[in-house]
Amino acid sequence: MGIAQIGFPGLILIIIVALIIFGPKKLPEIGKAAGQTLHEFKNSTSELLSDDDKTDKTSGGNSEDSHK
Repeated sequence: MGIAQIGFPGLILIIIVALIIFGPKKLPEIGKAAGQTLHEFKNSTSELLSDDDKTDKTSGGNSEDSHK
């Protein structure tokens, strides 16, 4: 059972627990911070992938040599 199989009732439970723990005033700030972190992570991974593709093209496509 992975995180993708939580379902709607599980999400409601998580939101209720988060409201109880953090309160309604802090929850939007936490959501914004989580969104920004996710955005930065996504940008970093796409940069790494594009850098790796550029390295593969400049080294003749032999990526095993560039990772050793």
